[in-house]
Amino acid sequence: MKAIALTRYLPIDDPQSLVDVELPDPPAPQGFDLRVRVEAVSVNPVDTKVRSPKPQVEAQPKVLGYDAAGVVEAIGDKVTGFKPGDRVYYAGDITRTGSNAQLQLVDARIVGHAPKTLDAAQAAALPLTALTAWELLFQRMPYDSENGGKGKTLLIIAGAGGVGSFAIQIARRAGFTVIATASRADTIAWCKEMGAHHVIDHRQPLGPQLAALGFEHVDAALNLYDTNRYWEQLGELLAPQGHVGLVVEPKEPVRLGDPYKFKCIGIHWEMMFGRPRFQTPDMDEQGRILDRVAQLIDDGQLRGTQRETLSPINAANLREAHRRLESGTTIGKLVLAGW
Repeated sequence: MKAIALTRYLPIDDPQSLVDVELPDPPAPQGFDLRVRVEAVSVNPVDTKVRSPKPQVEAQPKVLGYDAAGVVEAIGDKVTGFKPGDRVYYAGDITRTGSNAQLQLVDARIVGHAPKTLDAAQAAALPLTALTAWELLFQRMPYDSENGGKGKTLLIIAGAGGVGSFAIQIARRAGFTVIATASRADTIAWCKEMGAHHVIDHRQPLGPQLAALGFEHVDAALNLYDTNRYWEQLGELLAPQGHVGLVVEPKEPVRLGDPYKFKCIGIHWEMMFGRPRFQTPDMDEQGRILDRVAQLIDDGQLRGTQRETLSPINAANLREAHRRLESGTTIGKLVLAGW
């Protein structure tokens, strides 16, 4: 099968950072596994972080990739709910071979049936970011997905990114007044298109901008960009008994005491690979979330976040996708489709 892999961890400008390879097809699936013929993949910050320069060398080509859409070819003996020919989408498991290959084995419990109204490229844009936003807001933080935001304000830092684009939508659907941050005309427009009620500039102090909109405090915040940079500001801006959701590991220590302690602010971490990595008893919840997301998309209540597609899926285009993601200027999701 065709695949894109690495053996050394190099800067993305190096042509050897990601290379086209031919690998053996994966074996027949066993247990809970599906074997999926991959039709489209998308890139996320985790792809670039795993690939980033490091001294170690892989003895065998390592395939990355943590978002895919495709068609089930075969199923393991413990699989229920899927059959060959089903269209699926998923984010996969960071401890296993990734999706940047024509065929992939993936645990059926973390796989969803792809939205019927989206093509493979559009579906591949969604899984990792949808799971991250949904788990963080509705499972790590104490808000119900249907009406948990009624009467509450939510601040989303980096609203135009992949997770932010989806978080805006599900938060608004849950009843939150959504305030997103963006700093360029195109990202501001994208946040509004996703459904943000207000957009403020994350390059400027947040408090005065919120005050100008009439908000002294916010009930909750999702910091999807830089934990250290906004830690003190969010401590001041969050209301007593508010909640903050985090996805980016701090680069240096942060103070966990006041005002977070004084206000009893809940601090919530999300890592969507946690369930599959540790084989938690509820790892099949990811499949259920993806099925629910697909239903909401097909019902017209949510929309896809694909912004651009590169074709075909090959090393040159994947390097370009990594380069753009590392630039910090991408909007929504960048997808690769077709072999």
